[in-house]
Amino acid sequence: MDFDIGRSEFLEGLAPTQGVVEKRNTMPILSNVLIEPVEGGISVLATDLDVGVVRKCRATVKGSDRISVNARKLYEIVRDAPDEAVRVRGLENLGIEVVSGRFRTKLLGLDPKEFPSVPGLTAKPAKGAVTLLAKTSLLNRMIETTIFAVSMDETRFNLSGVYVERHDELLRMVATDGHRLALVDGEVDGKGPDKGVILPRKGLAEVKKLLDSSSDETVSMLVDGPVAKIMFGNGEFFMRLVDGEFPDYRQVIPKSTHSKILLDREAFLAALRRVSILSSERARGVKVSIQPGTLKVETANPDLGEAAEEMEIGHTGDTLSIGFNARYLIEALTVMQDCEKVELGVSDDVSPGTLRSEGDERYSYVVMPMRL
Repeated sequence: MDFDIGRSEFLEGLAPTQGVVEKRNTMPILSNVLIEPVEGGISVLATDLDVGVVRKCRATVKGSDRISVNARKLYEIVRDAPDEAVRVRGLENLGIEVVSGRFRTKLLGLDPKEFPSVPGLTAKPAKGAVTLLAKTSLLNRMIETTIFAVSMDETRFNLSGVYVERHDELLRMVATDGHRLALVDGEVDGKGPDKGVILPRKGLAEVKKLLDSSSDETVSMLVDGPVAKIMFGNGEFFMRLVDGEFPDYRQVIPKSTHSKILLDREAFLAALRRVSILSSERARGVKVSIQPGTLKVETANPDLGEAAEEMEIGHTGDTLSIGFNARYLIEALTVMQDCEKVELGVSDDVSPGTLRSEGDERYSYVVMPMRL
């Protein structure tokens, strides 16, 4: 197969594959992209067997053979090509020759027959499959406000992704690592899955990159058996669902809190960042002390020193001190960037604390306290 393609068009097709292919794997073919002719051009496919992406690119194509070459090297070659016009020619040794202006290079390839089949990519949806249509900005926001709370512990499979379910005609996404929990609801067209599913962290991270650069106003998501697909513009992103039971997150969310303190989000975030500089590298513990008219953030580290900062608040209730992991609060406040004020809910020094945006009931963040 030979094809002529614009450099920028080819880069748009190759860019999403870079976060999918693994640098190290037991199957060399998984370091490659699969390029094959389709109507109007070519398709570029990459997978690590758990997640994958395919994108169509406009090109002038001759021949019907498929090509499989190293994804990263091909991307770098096209990225640094000197001319907008790029010509790719298939070679007899399974490799390709890439020509752009006066630049010419040859890249070795592998037999495209070795490329693994992708579940659910071309097959028609099975009975019971669910399709949702959401605003691109909304889905992007829902991922951003939950994915940071996913567990990084590889042994806790059921916490290694974001839980998605239907809740009161809304789409709900929940993530937790056992120490904090992020929950967000959003309006979508179409009903969510009857039974909740867990979307893997890596897959959602790559989807967010695509949504960040997408010019489409809406995006559709299909949940079909063990696979979920996100369909965007000229391509599709697919991921295997995490096999496991997500814990009953409702038991973690406090039904009420004794005190609710309204805070300036940026001021609270800045105070936490400054004070946490001297906190323990491992625990990152800070104490939040609340008394009438004042909230104080402080930490003491026997190896480094101590730090404290006070903020004026409208609280007139009881005095209370509670310890938190500063990083957990900082990460939540960072993604709550759409609001000026946040509500900190606390009851005592052993009960979970909550963070909510002022006037927004659809996003909740729960963080467990720590002893200091």
